[in-house]
Amino acid sequence: MQINREQMICIGALCVVLLTCFLAVTLSLQARSDALNELTQRREVFSRLEARARAGINGAGARKTVAPAAAFVQAATAGIAAAQLQSYLSQTAGSERATLISYAAEPARREDPPDSVRIQVTLDIPQTALQGLLYTLESRTPYVFVDSLALQPSTQRAGPDPMLRLTLSLHALWRRGSA
Repeated sequence: MQINREQMICIGALCVVLLTCFLAVTLSLQARSDALNELTQRREVFSRLEARARAGINGAGARKTVAPAAAFVQAATAGIAAAQLQSYLSQTAGSERATLISYAAEPARREDPPDSVRIQVTLDIPQTALQGLLYTLESRTPYVFVDSLALQPSTQRAGPDPMLRLTLSLHALWRRGSA
């Protein structure tokens, strides 16, 4: 029996269709297997997270997070804490070539927690040193926060670097302790 040209083409097309179907089924099974593996891994991670959360809620194995001592001004009274903060600001201003003009402790605001101290400071500072002072206050001392800042030209001149009159309103976290 001889196969003619049309029959050869039909058999070839049938083989291509069968091969395509086989590849589609194989790829579909592979994708399903990958999805099941990923689902299993995610369920394991989720169950571990749930176990940690339950341990934290029930208190079993829970770790309390406490701020480090460096995050607070340690002083017996709010007045001593304000004085320590003023001393720190005086040193920081000196290192940035600034001159401390005035300093005043401010009363706590209604929204303030009872463990905070507020001060207002006025300095004369060279324009080029302003950024360094603000960076030091905001990033190197975790307990000092700049609430407001006012700048105006100073009456004092220091050569090519103009002086600025800087008024800062700051607050710091205070922890009752021995002075």
